[in-house]
Amino acid sequence: MLSVLLVSACSSIDCPVQNTVYTVYGLYTADEQVDTLRDTMYVFTHRSDGSDTLLFNAGIGLTTFSLPISYAHPEDSLFFIMANRPDFLAIDTVLIKKDDIPHFESVDCSASFFHRLRAVRSTHNAIDTIAIHKDFVDYDAETAHFHITFKDRR
Repeated sequence: MLSVLLVSACSSIDCPVQNTVYTVYGLYTADEQVDTLRDTMYVFTHRSDGSDTLLFNAGIGLTTFSLPISYAHPEDSLFFIMANRPDFLAIDTVLIKKDDIPHFESVDCSASFFHRLRAVRSTHNAIDTIAIHKDFVDYDAETAHFHITFKDRR
């Protein structure tokens, strides 16, 4: 009986239920107060095959949002498109340099990668500033990795 219990105890799999790794963006004003997204935002990225893909569709009224991060490239290119009124369309490019760190849970779990954010830069059509707040990206989906401030258009 004891051997059956020991064998079954060794076969339990402790894979994380939610093993997705996303970067979290917190919106802030210039004086570091939480801000709300006023324009409709779309975020695209380049795929390995050269095509573009939509990562975030029609966000508005948000204080935070999450985006996936690649594990095959040392730098990610994101295209933020801001639009709300017929007279306003702004496109910003955000470039994120990072190191990809393979993360092993168990042979029974799917592969995952954590990331160390090294640098971020952007154009400044709608984005005023973007900065790294937390440089290690893992399963934590609560803490903002980036603080982003959009230009005031009131």
